[in-house]
Amino acid sequence: MTYNPTYAVDAPDRTEIDALPGLVLLEFGVGWCPHCQGAQPAIEAALRDHPELHHVKIEDGPGRPLGRTFRVKLWPTLIVLRDGREVARVVRPTAVGDLREALSAASGG
Repeated sequence: MTYNPTYAVDAPDRTEIDALPGLVLLEFGVGWCPHCQGAQPAIEAALRDHPELHHVKIEDGPGRPLGRTFRVKLWPTLIVLRDGREVARVVRPTAVGDLREALSAASGG
């Protein structure tokens, strides 16, 4: 799957996320966040090397329980899941290498 530019306002619930097969990249953040905006070029570039990843971009904040179940504290937080289990996490990536390393390790490359 390719890079997803838009944060979903309606998040799936945790059981739906845990049931996703294969590699999934969860991205928690909000569109107005400067850290989130600054990370987008690096995220998009890293995803080009991993077309097998399902990119789920979720708007986070107060009253949004999915981020709390993953203990998200800072934006953006990117979590790589393999068959519903967390295998890597990157918080506030600033360069494509920050994310590429995690994605490569998670995909076994």
